[in-house]
Amino acid sequence: MTTKRVALATCADLPSLSADDRPLIPALADRDVLAEPVVWDDPAVDWDAYDLVVVRSTWDYAPRHDEFLAWAQTVPRLANPAHVLRWNTDKSYLRALESAHVPVIPTVWLDPARHFSKRAVHTRMPAFGDFVVKPVVSAGAKDTGRYIPVSAQSRAMAIKHTMELLDSKRWVMIQPYVTSVDSAGETCLTFVDGVYQHAARKNALLTGPSQPTKGLGLYMEETMSAVQATPEQLAVAQRALEVAATEMGLDGPLLYARVDLVTGDEGPLVIELELTEPSLWMSYSGPVPTLTRFADAIAARV
Repeated sequence: MTTKRVALATCADLPSLSADDRPLIPALADRDVLAEPVVWDDPAVDWDAYDLVVVRSTWDYAPRHDEFLAWAQTVPRLANPAHVLRWNTDKSYLRALESAHVPVIPTVWLDPARHFSKRAVHTRMPAFGDFVVKPVVSAGAKDTGRYIPVSAQSRAMAIKHTMELLDSKRWVMIQPYVTSVDSAGETCLTFVDGVYQHAARKNALLTGPSQPTKGLGLYMEETMSAVQATPEQLAVAQRALEVAATEMGLDGPLLYARVDLVTGDEGPLVIELELTEPSLWMSYSGPVPTLTRFADAIAARV
């Protein structure tokens, strides 16, 4: 029997994968699948040589978004597929979720083609309550800042941050900061093959008021812990994935997905839908390890 080969796509800064993903290699070996980390932008790689390419820690894609999507389009057997990556790496997908009545954080969207003045940017920022400025295409909380509207200095920082993003031709999102994150963090729900596996809590990253998160490497360090998702959280996460599947015209479950939620005044809100290169936080899984199910799902696809 010919051994099946799987590439676990990563980035040059993490050539041996993230710590969360490394156990996949022996787990897949136990299933007679040869898995190896492969850097996504290595020109020497023959992607046709693999029975499947699974996107994992490609965390340097955001500044090279077009290049990353072009690469994905060339990979013949990619999970998640290229059209999913295209849809998911632009956070305007939140508009589709909102239109389908999935609860999301209210967002002001700024198009760089409109050439906003500083005054116009100022008028689109909240008058009360902390708020967040970030680019529509980003990863790992890079280029993201939390600001205080009643502080002239903080508001000036927010305007400067926004103008820099717009001047670099990047769409911008302005959102109210959900204060429950400071005490309860975000709840990240992991799915494999469309089936919920486990949840993990991510502590607050933006303690603010702050400068945008620049020069921090690939991502901001995250503090995680195991947590039980509530039935309400699970229902919102599943609804978000259902809407996403409809929007993308999927005819089957995605190999992997993560839905990140925060708690608003009226219940869970989707802060992000991670279908591209999420950490699945497999070490925080329950009695049946997510690693086992993820390895099974990969092996079943080759």
